Amino acid sequence: MDQKHETLRPFYKISNSRFSILFSILSLYILFSSVIRIVFLIWSSKDLDFNLAGMLRAFFTGFCFDFAVGALFLLLYSVYLLFFPKRWIGSRFDKIFTYVYLAIVLLIIYFSLLAEIPFWDEFGVRFNFIAVDYLIYTYEVVSNINESYPLPLIIFILVALIVLTFVFLHKRKIFQKTFSDKRPISKRFAFFSMLVFPALVLSLIMKNKQADFTNNLVLNELGKNGTFSFFAAFKSNQLDYETFYPKIDDKEAYSVLKKNLLQENQTYATNKWDDISRTTKSENEQRPNVILIAIESFSGDFLKAFGNKDNLTPNYDKLANESIFFTNLYATGTRTVRGMEALTLSVPPTPGNSIVRRPDNQNLFSVATIFKEKNYQPYFIYGGDGYFDNMNNFFGGQGFDIVDRNRGNPLSDEIKTQRFNIPDNEVSFENAWGICDEDLYKQSIKYADKNSKLNKPFFQFVMTTSNHKPYTFPSGKIDLPQGDRNAAVKYTDYALGKFLADAKTKPWFKNTVFVIVADHCASSAGKWEINIDKHHIPAIIYNLPQKVEKINRLASQIDLMPTLFGYLGWNYTTSLYGKDINQTKIGDERAFIGNYRTLGMLKGNIFTQIDDRKKVKQFDVKKSNQCLSEVKSKNQQLISETISYYQTASERFKNGKMKAK
Repeated sequence: MDQKHETLRPFYKISNSRFSILFSILSLYILFSSVIRIVFLIWSSKDLDFNLAGMLRAFFTGFCFDFAVGALFLLLYSVYLLFFPKRWIGSRFDKIFTYVYLAIVLLIIYFSLLAEIPFWDEFGVRFNFIAVDYLIYTYEVVSNINESYPLPLIIFILVALIVLTFVFLHKRKIFQKTFSDKRPISKRFAFFSMLVFPALVLSLIMKNKQADFTNNLVLNELGKNGTFSFFAAFKSNQLDYETFYPKIDDKEAYSVLKKNLLQENQTYATNKWDDISRTTKSENEQRPNVILIAIESFSGDFLKAFGNKDNLTPNYDKLANESIFFTNLYATGTRTVRGMEALTLSVPPTPGNSIVRRPDNQNLFSVATIFKEKNYQPYFIYGGDGYFDNMNNFFGGQGFDIVDRNRGNPLSDEIKTQRFNIPDNEVSFENAWGICDEDLYKQSIKYADKNSKLNKPFFQFVMTTSNHKPYTFPSGKIDLPQGDRNAAVKYTDYALGKFLADAKTKPWFKNTVFVIVADHCASSAGKWEINIDKHHIPAIIYNLPQKVEKINRLASQIDLMPTLFGYLGWNYTTSLYGKDINQTKIGDERAFIGNYRTLGMLKGNIFTQIDDRKKVKQFDVKKSNQCLSEVKSKNQQLISETISYYQTASERFKNGKMKAK
């Protein structure tokens, strides 16, 4: 055999061995994973920093991840090939087991690869904690897939891919070699070790964070594997701040925090170094009803005021001109539970899961604590089953009465609150996520009428769902077709306008203030790990007498409710991290933005970012397009301030200091 053939001899041996089928499937997996990687590269090229060394590193890292994951998919089969008795090789059992096992593996492989495409489209990243969370709520997710995509076609494609793979392997006589090679276990072990040992070593030493080697999110994500990222997220869904993030001394952290939290009309209730409760003094206290509407995925980009020319939100645009309009406000995260956390607990987005989804999250100091002290009745009104994302247990644990579509999922036994089911005869349209916004707003009016008759002030947290894939809603309402994001936005706006028109006919309307804000933006994908422009959301406070103004100062989602309390002239004690923007000194404005692993604070034109590798970065933010450029000389004061907010918030929840007294 010449030198060329001598070099290829190991590959000839593999291709003519019992392990030929295993290595063929592994090779196909690596090939298709590389194709997906190239597709994502082209897809997100506008956000990609083209750097040859970085690209080569991303693809090499990706290859290592792909090899490890593919080998682990086939680990059980490799053990079977090694130990299956020689005399039974090629038997009926051998063939049935091989075809069934490989069909299941191929189904998982093709499904995971195809599923990455819509996930990348929406989030611009590989599978992460969002995919993990969705796995828990199978009803909503399966229903959403069924309503958003042609499920029979997807099943047909998956089956066709499996069949075509088997046909391809048969034509190359791969199965024939697998069922005819009867060499003993001792000689099979060499092939087994070629696969298993490198895969085990890689799976033990490789961490997802090893792919995060640049400031460019797209390049980092290209170097990852979706399945590996999924399981990495599963393991790190809870991140302990003290273990993973940069820290300063606890007393210093609280000292910095307390200096920055204090408003001009506040004093600290005690001198304890870790007590952040402040007494707020105001005048001319008003106690109107309050309806807080959190609109699903309602980006600032949809509004005419921020440059949209498609006339998607005529009602919100009109309201903005009749309200207190926040033009420079930022969502804390990229998911509904983060918006709920920010609006209810008024706290920065601590790492890992939102507090809404964590255990031991009952009886926390929240806006509901303040409303209840003012004798308000709080409601959480949601068009789906509030079991999803632990919403009911969270809101019930803060003393809200629950109004939702109960599908048989009970509240926790610890929750002592009322739950009202939305009956079928009050629903005109429903999809995977819940009833349409029009039907949801009718529930708001129903319970407002109820409390008005009892002469009891109410606070409602209303969470909409219509602006969510599959983007379906009652027909005949707007001039755009269903199934499209812009259409869902326009319907959402239509339903909001109809709700307020109906509310104006009610006796309680004149004494009701409406706070209308997005939970998060429609998309978070972009060039950087945190894309500031993808957190810009609108917010208005409507129907506050003689109050029409624009607030152009930088504000965080956590500041919205404290600012409302300021407009209402409330005297109260607070442990919230949010501040009344009108009682905040010029230059002290800041916004908190996070994505579950990476946390940041925007102040002035500097964005300070910390992550779970204890790294600190600072970026200069361009005013024109909010693009980031890393600064070399860091502002240590802003670093200490950023750490103080996140470190103390994490410590306070972990040690029960967020509990209402």
